[in-house]
Amino acid sequence: VQLQASGGGLVQTGDSLRLSCVASERTSTTDTMGWFRQAPGKEREFVAAINWYTYYEDSVKGRFTISRDNAKNTVYLQMNNLKPEDTAVYLCATRSQTILSRTASRLPESYDFWGQGTQVTVSS
Repeated sequence: VQLQASGGGLVQTGDSLRLSCVASERTSTTDTMGWFRQAPGKEREFVAAINWYTYYEDSVKGRFTISRDNAKNTVYLQMNNLKPEDTAVYLCATRSQTILSRTASRLPESYDFWGQGTQVTVSS
């Protein structure tokens, strides 16, 4: 499976962005799709994941929303009220035919395939 992420950019504090991740193969709710982010010099950090359920990292709850359109093989990350600490490369990932638990979905090693990432920069 190939994943193509897009939608990043340079925005100001409080602005919104919507990231998209398109998969090369058909997706379903039994696939877990996740978003992670990685800032320079930092480890890859879980942001959100979706299968039958949705999971969020605490710092983005209430600001970010993950959703999917299986007809378009696409997962989205709507990011509102962006903050400078959200600055990072955002990567999408998928684990096919597996309903990852809340705990497992937070682990990069739980995913089979990764996209190339899209840069999000939030200026103060």
